[in-house]
Amino acid sequence: MNRTTVSLIAGVTALAAVTGFASMSEPQAAGEDTAKAAAQLPVERTSLLCPAPSTSDLAETAYTSFTPVTKGTGTGGKAELVAAGAQSADGTADEDEQQDGEEGDKKDGEKDGKKEKPVLTPKEPGKPVTGKASGAESPALVGTAEGRFAPGWAVQQTTEVEAGTGRGLLGTSCSAPDTDFWFPGASTAKERTDYAHLTNPDDSAAVADIELYGKDGVLKSTVGEGIKIPPHSSESVLLSTLIDKPETNLTVHVTVRSGRVAAAVQALDDTLGGDWLAPSAAPADSLVLPGIPKDATSVRLVVFAPGEADADLKVRLASPTGTITPAGHETLHVKAGMTAAVDLGDVTRGEAGSLLLAPTGKATPVVAALRVVRGKGDNQETAFIPATGPVGARATAADNRAKGSTLSLVAPGRGAKVKVTASAGSEGGTAASKTYTVKAGTTQNVEPPVPAGLKGTYALTVEPLSGGPVHASRMLEAAEGDVPMFTVQTLPDDRGTVKVPEAEQDLSVLQK
Repeated sequence: MNRTTVSLIAGVTALAAVTGFASMSEPQAAGEDTAKAAAQLPVERTSLLCPAPSTSDLAETAYTSFTPVTKGTGTGGKAELVAAGAQSADGTADEDEQQDGEEGDKKDGEKDGKKEKPVLTPKEPGKPVTGKASGAESPALVGTAEGRFAPGWAVQQTTEVEAGTGRGLLGTSCSAPDTDFWFPGASTAKERTDYAHLTNPDDSAAVADIELYGKDGVLKSTVGEGIKIPPHSSESVLLSTLIDKPETNLTVHVTVRSGRVAAAVQALDDTLGGDWLAPSAAPADSLVLPGIPKDATSVRLVVFAPGEADADLKVRLASPTGTITPAGHETLHVKAGMTAAVDLGDVTRGEAGSLLLAPTGKATPVVAALRVVRGKGDNQETAFIPATGPVGARATAADNRAKGSTLSLVAPGRGAKVKVTASAGSEGGTAASKTYTVKAGTTQNVEPPVPAGLKGTYALTVEPLSGGPVHASRMLEAAEGDVPMFTVQTLPDDRGTVKVPEAEQDLSVLQK
């Protein structure tokens, strides 16, 4: 086997570990000994994992699955989302489940005591499908999509908690498994109850470490080392149990020694509500944090420099009319290995905004997130906005309702033209689309198109048409009395396609 073929096999294997497999082309003609130019092809298999939604008996959780229609996928495939641990590696039920089936005392959703019924099963690309769960016993979910359901598959988990610690609207985009995660913005302050959720989709156990970094650097703990996550299972770790003293602003670093997991932090506050904190984009010297609500009453920026050099950052706000520098917060110095936090107050002052971070001098990679608060007094609610990558070719936000969805688009460099498509509704409605122009250095909050005759929920797909990179987020609101409940999800590229060079031989055997 020559070096070109070995390299290609390694690349395909790495791809399988992250997003699934791409379609492979026919073998080259005899006599050719170099790979042809890479083709952009749809992925053929992908995994998404959803953390256990809540510890509250008052929680009501909605799941929404959506796959955009993608050219070149064919007509086959399937997708489903099931409870973690519901099915063993060989596809049969766990022994306890079989026994329950024999005794006639089956768990809710089990079928013949052999396999738990999926929470949801998509029927066709281009149309959302929904599922629900209630109470504190709802498990983490493991999802797999194949064929035409895989490219761009998105699942939104949205939980509404009416009262108690963390009351509010908690939303997260179910995520693909990986091996390295950064969460600036966590806390072990007395008013906060933060959990790190780790979910393992594979047939073998995963082992992960959790490191915590505060304002003075790493917080030593052996409890966070070597955390074992059994196959097809999820573990939640209360962050306050990992260190001795409370720390208001933390950066959580999850690394996986063996296997792979999906990771998310659930941040619950006694008075400010709660939400999910998604991972920040990978460390970079320039970051974009899109979609600060125009009526935000408090915004806190949390930044961490993971390398050995300090970072000096220029802080700018991309408003609807251009880029401005927040008064009194022109720059931020972040010491190496330490977490820095700065309160920006009501930085948007009634206008749409996104935060842009860039080096003032030497480029030093950082990670960052925003804690955003809306409301006043006893009627406050919290959400988080991590730094995120650009939309790329396409990005999707599932679970939009007839009212309450706001799409935020920011062009940090050159201006851009963007197409936004509203899918058909989960229970009826016709897809609609609209094109928006985002000027350079601005943020535009738009009311997205709504499907004609909408019934149920729908998905929004964002596709840049021309110009520079675009970053995006979606805010979903669901007011409960005087509490402005909301959640924000960033929209990075959906990784629905991948570049695959044509090989000397057909490598489709690797897909089996």
